[in-house]
Amino acid sequence: MEKIEEQFANLHLVKCSSGTKEPTYLLGIDTSKTVQAGKENLVAVLCSNASIRIYDKERLNVLREFSGHHGILNGVKFANSCDNVYSACTDGTVKCWDARVAREKPVQLFKGYPSNIFISFDVNCNDHIICAGTEKVDDDALLVFWDARMNSQDLSTTKDPLGAYSETHSDDVTQVRFHPSNSNMVVSGSSDGLVNVFDINVDNEEDALVTTCNSVSSVSCIGWSGKGYKQIYCMTHDEGFYWWDLNHLDTDEPFTRLNIQDVREVVTMKEDTLDYLIGGLYHEKTDTLHVIGGTNKGRIHLMNCTTSGLTHVTSLQGGHVATVRSLCWNVQDDSLLTGGEDAQLLLWKPGAVEKTCTRKGSLKIASSVHQRVRVHSNDSYKRRKKQ
Repeated sequence: MEKIEEQFANLHLVKCSSGTKEPTYLLGIDTSKTVQAGKENLVAVLCSNASIRIYDKERLNVLREFSGHHGILNGVKFANSCDNVYSACTDGTVKCWDARVAREKPVQLFKGYPSNIFISFDVNCNDHIICAGTEKVDDDALLVFWDARMNSQDLSTTKDPLGAYSETHSDDVTQVRFHPSNSNMVVSGSSDGLVNVFDINVDNEEDALVTTCNSVSSVSCIGWSGKGYKQIYCMTHDEGFYWWDLNHLDTDEPFTRLNIQDVREVVTMKEDTLDYLIGGLYHEKTDTLHVIGGTNKGRIHLMNCTTSGLTHVTSLQGGHVATVRSLCWNVQDDSLLTGGEDAQLLLWKPGAVEKTCTRKGSLKIASSVHQRVRVHSNDSYKRRKKQ
């Protein structure tokens, strides 16, 4: 079996997205889980202009675009069983569109409570439950839940919440991730530094809380890993990395597998730099976790993750020319989609003929948008380097 390191090193740039009238940062990527004969494979991209763009994966041309209208969209996710695509919105709703239909109005609208501002969300593995995290308003930072199922008896396109968790986070809920195969397990991350694991099949919030992990910094990314997905990894806005093992909750074994306050200070790069973290990649077949980072010039680094630390393995270059914001790995064909601040959506494939893309620089975006997209912090790192 070919290792993920070899697959990653063998990737070549094969396609660049066609230009759009309004270049934007590309902040999130997801691909359709359904494959239909004679139909194009769809890619949904979250853009910094408060829209979701739908691309044809092979040609990377824009098929249609959905707008958040009265708010900024946060996150993008395809349903697991159809081509509906979701995004949370700062107007207090989670919106759902049919990605194959050029219809401006969402097919479903999930309304929150008054004053809710949603900045994160996820849909569980059987498409039954949606959970969204809010900004802190007054003293409240909530996880809000909805029943996402279509009901033939209820033709209403607007749904009210099933309920909410309000006691476990004290600041903005920046990340929500359901378990890949257990529909009742969800993990949330917050600006308060806490990463909470819940079993939502339990009736009340206090009893539903399985465990709390502490990253001691604002959470920027969380994910599941390990056999049976019993491990959780976390990245922070100041480039910290944390890795916990839920198998060891009730044992004498160490619960924390890895704890790195600033990855940039400990990972050795050969004649290069590591400026920020992008995300994690768990390879189920080889049971290996990898961390993806990058440079401000657009190079992408793959790091191997073990309990001994992070080790730089290989890099991709010649594609992006600015900070890379998002990526999506396809385990079926080992392809990789990446998006960044150069407004480019790039498709990388193993062993393919290399393509040269038109070089674009980083964009200037409105300050109001910039405040809501992920900003990599260099301040603490620069201060420590001077000491």
